[in-house]
Amino acid sequence: MHIDSLAPHEVFVFGSNSAGAHGGGAAKFALDRFGAVWGQAEGLQGQSYGIDTMSGLDVFEEQARRFVAFAAEHPEVRFLVTEVGCGIAGYRPVQVAGFFAGAGENVVLPASFVRELDDRG
Repeated sequence: MHIDSLAPHEVFVFGSNSAGAHGGGAAKFALDRFGAVWGQAEGLQGQSYGIDTMSGLDVFEEQARRFVAFAAEHPEVRFLVTEVGCGIAGYRPVQVAGFFAGAGENVVLPASFVRELDDRG
């Protein structure tokens, strides 16, 4: 899925770093197009939502779980998740897809994450 525009009820979910320096990849796209805030690493930012993927897997997992909980509290919003952590951060879907297990129907995961979650049963 290639995301280049959003409906009013949609949010672009991207990988960030602890400084919120959105200088490349999906983070730069979120900054340029969807209201990401320079200096904000995590959370809702305009029509985007950042998850720190650059501070280690423990931080990534904790923030991904907070995102899943946030999405559950906002069923009226459709969250479009990029391959968070699989670009500049260098992880593979097999390492990180499980962080999004249990996400609700309003969370659209990338096909690679869905495959990994399906494989886990």
